[in-house]
Amino acid sequence: MNTWRVGSVRVTRIEEQLGVGGFSPENFLLGFDREVFRKLLPVFPNHYSAEKDRLVSSMHSWLLRVGGKRILIDACCGNHKERPWMPRFHQLNTRFMENLRDAGAAPEDIDIVMCTHLHSDHVGWNTRLENGRWVPTFPNARYVYSDKEDAAFNPARAAGLDPNRAIVYNDSVLPVVQAGQAQVLSDGIHELAAGLVVEPSPGHTPGHVALKLEDGGQRGLFCGDALHHAVQVFRPDWNSAFCMDPDQARITRRSLLSHCADQNALLFPAHFAAPYVAAIHREGEGFGLRFVPATAP
Repeated sequence: MNTWRVGSVRVTRIEEQLGVGGFSPENFLLGFDREVFRKLLPVFPNHYSAEKDRLVSSMHSWLLRVGGKRILIDACCGNHKERPWMPRFHQLNTRFMENLRDAGAAPEDIDIVMCTHLHSDHVGWNTRLENGRWVPTFPNARYVYSDKEDAAFNPARAAGLDPNRAIVYNDSVLPVVQAGQAQVLSDGIHELAAGLVVEPSPGHTPGHVALKLEDGGQRGLFCGDALHHAVQVFRPDWNSAFCMDPDQARITRRSLLSHCADQNALLFPAHFAAPYVAAIHREGEGFGLRFVPATAP
């Protein structure tokens, strides 16, 4: 089990899947330069398969114990979800729940599920299939996400929404709303728990948020999909193909990296491959990274 510490807070990575994805670097990273990538590759060798010319990525949640609360940041893809447009997410049957239990948390123990945004690989385990119905996976949890995000992905609010996005909302968000477990945040900064704040980080999606953690003089930052791949630390101008507002995504990415570098905050991304967590530093006018292996028992 991969666990890090930020002060007294234990942060555990809950894996759903790890492996070669369906995207080549050229297809996924806008502005990609293969020669630049080749020179940087020794820094993150686990993040690329040369044999298949595909990026390697992880799908995982972060489990935090903060102020007596168990908080799950992002909820991966989920089992049994219909995602034919994205084969890596389609009709999965993973050990995510077993991995969560191995980390010491049963579904009933989770107090808060924080969705950095409402893409399918961040909300899937919000719900599980029970007798043909989607029901909240975590019966005692508040599910938290931003109102701007709801406005962008709720079929009842977003005119002309992609039908695939509507499917995701209807099976992974709407059941939580109907159960009275959703907490929708207004735009701005909110304290989720002692030392853990939610801040807007738009660009990838309109209501995307990041979480900043501070405890005992140490800091961490959970960036969601503001960064997908380690190369974006060195080239924050390279957006993913899924960033909805490219210019804002670049601004947000640089801002979060600046925070990590200037405040000595560990970066906890949603999709980096091993060793998963990075310390960020400045290199001239840009940034570099040093991976931080899990150390806490």
